[in-house]
Amino acid sequence: MANTYSTLYIHIVFAVKGRANLMAKSWREELYKYITGIVSGKGQKMMAVNGVEDHIHILVSITPSCNMSDLVRDIKANSSKWVNEKRFVASKFEWQTGFGAFSVGTSNLDVMVKYILNQENHHRIKTFKTEYVGLLNAYQIDFKPEYIFDDYGVAPTGLAVG
Repeated sequence: MANTYSTLYIHIVFAVKGRANLMAKSWREELYKYITGIVSGKGQKMMAVNGVEDHIHILVSITPSCNMSDLVRDIKANSSKWVNEKRFVASKFEWQTGFGAFSVGTSNLDVMVKYILNQENHHRIKTFKTEYVGLLNAYQIDFKPEYIFDDYGVAPTGLAVG
């Protein structure tokens, strides 16, 4: 649309189903490149992507017409299919249902990129559960812990926060 200008940055977080430690370091970089291709193919821009064995962080710059749920659905569906076709894991690879999506201001962009790129060091001292609940609290999102984590792992409610 003519004369429409925006800067919309979204930090997306989701985990492997059951928070299983399935994303081996040996093929994560290939996965990140594949996900970057999905994001680009949807007309959005990848700013940073990284994670550890059980979850992933993605920072994207999106257009105003981007449907966040559709974008994440496409990332998860296509990337899990790709992982399974590559036979990177012995069992079936799946992502959890739901996701967290958090707005990032332009003034915090560099900090967020560094945070995402430093995931391995970060998770030497903090669990994914602690990190995720911290994000929900930092963004002042009302949630019930029993609906976020269960005996099988993470079950976020598909929160998208603007």
